[in-house]
Amino acid sequence: MNRRIWGLIYRHACMYRRSWPRLVEISYWPTLNMLIWGFTSSYIAHAHAGPRALAAGALIGGVLLWEITLRSQMGVTIGFLEEIWSRNLGHLFVSPLRPAELIAALLAVSAIRTLVGLFPATIIAYLLYRYDVFAPGPVMLLFFANLLIMGWWMALGIVSLLFRYGAGAEALAWTLAFGVTPLACVYYPITALPVWLQPLAQALPAEYIFEGMRGALANLPPQWGQLGLATILNLGWMLAATAVFAGEFRRARIRGALISIGE
Repeated sequence: MNRRIWGLIYRHACMYRRSWPRLVEISYWPTLNMLIWGFTSSYIAHAHAGPRALAAGALIGGVLLWEITLRSQMGVTIGFLEEIWSRNLGHLFVSPLRPAELIAALLAVSAIRTLVGLFPATIIAYLLYRYDVFAPGPVMLLFFANLLIMGWWMALGIVSLLFRYGAGAEALAWTLAFGVTPLACVYYPITALPVWLQPLAQALPAEYIFEGMRGALANLPPQWGQLGLATILNLGWMLAATAVFAGEFRRARIRGALISIGE
């Protein structure tokens, strides 16, 4: 890791170290969602035996796994917005910092935010609901990695829109991943969607990841084919998002928007 990337990571670390509201915000929503959906799934598991009890476990697993995508996307976009809000973006790019180094630093900060934010929710899931997210084995780490990458390419798309439309696109930083949730098949199989929506869901890595998670909870063999499809889709979307980001950054630099963005 070069000094410029480390410098940006250290800058963001200092902001969180000196601001307890920022630290609380990282884990607030994952913990709140886990409490709400955890008690709901606990009720379902105790009120109904058999398949409905299994569905309750899938509900908790879905909440935990989807928070990875939500937190990783928010980690990148909020990190970028911090630079806009502090009027620091122009200063960064008159330095030797390269765009790829900025993105590398934001991805690293996002990964740290995600791990820190999900830690309390994972502990709560185990202590209150006896749900061990790592019970299916090492395959869960591959699910985690794919959902983390999915959040990253969504964030790069949002950052690209910020370059093009400025502060008018800020709302997408808070809403885009939530808007994708119905198509991600987090809490139900793809067959629950209307037929005309299913191709859109199949274009997202999340559908295959959550189908694999439900299979793992049902003690089925690891669905390596689904995991492979999710990985291929993630790589394709990541390459596309990176290309769009590079193009929008180039246009913003030509227009001088790096200085005026957010005003």
